Amino acid sequence: MDALEKFRQETREWLEANCPESMRTRVAADQLPWGGRRMVDEKSDRKLWMDRMGAKGWTTPRWPKEYGGGGLSKDEERILMDEMRRINARLPIFSFGISMLGPVLLEYANEEQKQRFIPPIVRGEIRWCQGYSEPGAGSDLAGLQTRAVRDGDDFIVTGQKVWTSYADESDWIFCLVRTDPDQKHNGISFLLFDMESPGVTVKPIPLISGASPFCEVFIQDVRVPADQLVGPHNGGWAIAKRLLQHERSMISGIGGSGTGRGTSLPDLAKDALGTTPQGRLSDPVLRDSVTQVEMDRLAFSATLQRSSDSAKAGQGPGHTASMFKYYGTELNKRKYEAMMSLLGTNGLGWEGDGFTPESLGVTREWLRSKGNSIEGGTSEIQLNVIAKRVLGLPD
Repeated sequence: MDALEKFRQETREWLEANCPESMRTRVAADQLPWGGRRMVDEKSDRKLWMDRMGAKGWTTPRWPKEYGGGGLSKDEERILMDEMRRINARLPIFSFGISMLGPVLLEYANEEQKQRFIPPIVRGEIRWCQGYSEPGAGSDLAGLQTRAVRDGDDFIVTGQKVWTSYADESDWIFCLVRTDPDQKHNGISFLLFDMESPGVTVKPIPLISGASPFCEVFIQDVRVPADQLVGPHNGGWAIAKRLLQHERSMISGIGGSGTGRGTSLPDLAKDALGTTPQGRLSDPVLRDSVTQVEMDRLAFSATLQRSSDSAKAGQGPGHTASMFKYYGTELNKRKYEAMMSLLGTNGLGWEGDGFTPESLGVTREWLRSKGNSIEGGTSEIQLNVIAKRVLGLPD
């Protein structure tokens, strides 16, 4: 315990000295620190905070030091998270590389690939997107048709991906490709390539929320070095499934998050309803609704923490990720329904005078939340996984 207390004191002192004051506030959804070579605010506090945490490996506290990670123990990581919460420090980076790609590289990549790709993920130097879904292969992901044909030391890749989040802002893509047209699941490989490769074209897809995080990606005769194939040739399906478990764990976190991003439900409720002299929300009906959502969020957050501890102990996210993904997305939709009730007619605003930036943000996020139960595997798919893999029910 003396060693842990010493680590806590050193961590506290380092955070106080290195976390800019502007990074000790809530972060808006459009200001998430994605990193990557297209990051434009090179001299901002956001970039400074990411660089400082990346240099210590604390963007990935439990990853091995030999790949740039923090090499912390479970208890040390918990102390780091406690001390960051104490000063309300933002996460230094929000990255598909950290939440999805990095864990499968640690598990499946060869040593040369780990040394090449993992340290830049830790430091936020490369922003990654996910090339999975295709126009004819969504829920039936194994039906994908993007082809990769071996040509000497390269693969020639041709096909199309769709619903690729932030492809228009990403540097590299981790992509499922078909390397054997005669095999379905056993004919898929896992390939990494640069989005600036000749033959890659990206087209954003507008959403009802007014934003466009999703894109179509057109891939025409793109030449990719064969040493960027992760895992065995035709062995990508196992990697794809594993990565989906990490993705679903990431998405489920939106239901358990209560700080650090966007407008919180309790803060919005206090502003919209006001409080009694006793400090309670004035409207008893809406107070009950807000309280129920917050209680469910806190319980879910605690459950996610227990699951995260198990995963980091070497057990992996497992099929329970489908449970968390399903519940987390439904809880997030409930949260935004409650927010819209609190806003009343202000929740109908889209733009113009008379509406606050906070209310407009809630309205757009409420619309965006409808996609949570589709992305990363639909709720129906998750319920099937839960029935078969968790409950062991017959087909």
